[in-house]
This record gives sequence, C-alpha cells and structure tokens, in this order.
Amino acid sequence: MTHIRSHLLAAVAVAGFFMSAPAFAQSSACQDGQKIMAERRSLSDQIGKLSQGGKKIDARSACTIFTKLAANGEAGQKWMTDNKDWCQIPDQALEGFAQQHKQIQKVKGEACGAAAKMAEMEKRAKQQAQQAQQGGLAGKMGGGLTGTLSVPKGAL
Repeated sequence: MTHIRSHLLAAVAVAGFFMSAPAFAQSSACQDGQKIMAERRSLSDQIGKLSQGGKKIDARSACTIFTKLAANGEAGQKWMTDNKDWCQIPDQALEGFAQQHKQIQKVKGEACGAAAKMAEMEKRAKQQAQQAQQGGLAGKMGGGLTGTLSVPKGAL
C-alpha cells in the first residue's frame, strides 16, 4: 500500500500544478475546460483525504476515485487538444497533463488490482467460514460427506 500512497502523493502534486495555472480565456469552450479542471481538483482533494493522517488507504475507495480521475483525464486531454489554440493552452501544460494522465492510469490499475485481490480474499474467507460451519455440523451428526456409513458391529 505504501507504493500506492507514493503514487497518490505524486498524482496530487502534479494535479496541484494544473490547478495553479492561470484561468483560461472566458469563451464557452474554455469554460468547459474550467469545469473539467474543477472536477479534477475535487477528485484530487478526495485522493488527498484518503492519505491524510497516515491512515491506511482503502484500495476500493482509491480505485473508485482513480477511475473517475482517469475518465476526467480522458475528457481533459480531448478538451485540451481540441481547444489548445482557442484557449491558449501552452504545449508544456498539455504535455504535463498527458504525463499526469499516464501516471493516474498506472495508479488506477494498481489500486483496482489491489481492490480486486481484497474482494477475492474476502470471498474465499467467507466460503471457508461457511464450509467450516457446515463441516462442524456434519461432524456432530456422525460423519462428514465421505460417502461411508458406519454400521454398528456386534449383536443387534
């Protein structure tokens, strides 16, 4: 999980760079970009809250937020590419955003992979608990599911 935490912090730091960028020109298309960036800022804040106070990061929550952040990145890249000239987006900002998006996709994969492993482990633990409970009951009833039946020996 510390590996994910370092990626989270790096992603938040890169997101901070874009949040401090000057406001884009106020055309309709540029205002759409501001909405994308505002959503990105909100998602970045949520990621920051996950790692506050040195507490363990919940992989499922991280997966959910990084999935949204990756979708936001797709929309952001498309918007930046389409409106680069009109909204005067520097090449440096576009390149930085693309690098950040790649990093977010990588961390999303790690977080979602960890969440899937957690879900699988919980499923197995639940199945084992059910099997143990069923096995305990069968043992009390004179055997398990072995396919054999004990017949008393001696005179009837």
